[in-house]
Amino acid sequence: MKEYTPEYLDFLRDIIGRHDEEAARKELTGLHPADIAELYQDLDLDEAEFLYRLLDDQTAADVLMELDEDDRHKLLSAMSTEDIARQVIDHLDTDDAVDIIQELDEEDRDEILSHIDDVEQAGDIIDLLKYDEDTAGGIMGTEMIVVNENWSMPQCVQEMRKQAEDLDEIYYVYVVDNDYRLRGVFPLKKMITHPSVSKIKHVMEVDPVSVKTDTPVDELTLDFEKYDLVAMPVVDSIGRLVGQITVDDVMDEAREQSERDYQLASGLSGDVESDDTLFDQTKARLPWLLIGILGGIGNSIILGHFESGFAVNPAMALFIPLIGGTGGNVGIQSSAIIVQGLANGSLDVSGSAKQLFKELGVGLLNACIISLIVFVYNMFALGPTQVTTIAVSLSLFAVVVFASIFGTFVPLTLERFKIDPALATGPFISITNDIIGMVIYMSISSALLSALGPA
Repeated sequence: MKEYTPEYLDFLRDIIGRHDEEAARKELTGLHPADIAELYQDLDLDEAEFLYRLLDDQTAADVLMELDEDDRHKLLSAMSTEDIARQVIDHLDTDDAVDIIQELDEEDRDEILSHIDDVEQAGDIIDLLKYDEDTAGGIMGTEMIVVNENWSMPQCVQEMRKQAEDLDEIYYVYVVDNDYRLRGVFPLKKMITHPSVSKIKHVMEVDPVSVKTDTPVDELTLDFEKYDLVAMPVVDSIGRLVGQITVDDVMDEAREQSERDYQLASGLSGDVESDDTLFDQTKARLPWLLIGILGGIGNSIILGHFESGFAVNPAMALFIPLIGGTGGNVGIQSSAIIVQGLANGSLDVSGSAKQLFKELGVGLLNACIISLIVFVYNMFALGPTQVTTIAVSLSLFAVVVFASIFGTFVPLTLERFKIDPALATGPFISITNDIIGMVIYMSISSALLSALGPA
């Protein structure tokens, strides 16, 4: 990615301010669309519009796809629906065109589709808009090379050349039968090694990895990684070839999912960007902060019930942060491992019991080590007969074991109920473990105080 210094941006703004189109075009010449998109992020809307109008239609369309959604929406809002159709949509693959159209309101969608000159392209876009955007059908494109299994090699080569004229990239050549059902993949190497073959079906690779239109996007990512694919055919419910998904589409979806999970784990209730308005950022951050406040109030109520214990043994209060912090950390560690396993496919909900027992073993081992270390410290700091020495170690043991199991159980349960398990790696686990940790600590401390007295 090209980096732009403040001096260069000032130089470019001076060119834009003088409306020097020739100099501006010179600066844009040779830049990759991604670099131009990066440049737009450092300019205001009027400056970006000035440069955007100087681009040829193909480059302008590519730049638009490289922009983040907010910047793209600003530029689209400044364009008429006819310009969007003919200067943008006409120069994009169907999957990218669908992404653009989905960001607009329904009235604008209809107007844009009516301005598309290529009726076949408009029809493909309308078909793709019917699919859920989080499924294979929602991110697939219809541009691909397709040959019939009964064609001869010369006929196949001729048709491939014809279809390739409208494609930017060629990943695979798909083989279908007379009913357009996917039968195999035709390796280009076969064109050289079997130039005189009678029919394509004799040299094609049968049973290619494919996916149905309703397959969730997160499953696609795992398949691409598992089989080292650069593209994957998409079929309908009866096996007819309807499109293909390329690795760049999957990478975009994986990045967006990663961002959503990270924000969810950080306690953000909605998608938020650094340049969002104060209201949008506040709305995304506030819910979990309010829940955190409720958790804090709950903790204060719990501690209030044990006020007499603090009066008898003030040293108990010194270890409240230790108990709460340790429980939260252990819970987040356990849940993070589970969420990661669910995300990369190495863990399945069907193995919940096995994973719970494994995490129980880890929790017991960690609990023994942590509680022993704290016991040794308190034995020298407070004395071996102090109730606090015993209470803190027993509480830490119980809290660590509980947090390990709870941090494992929650994401597995969320996954079973089709709720994003990333929720379990954030404030939910911390707040819950904090409250439960206090209940455990105060209960054990009170019991020991009643049984042994303050000394």
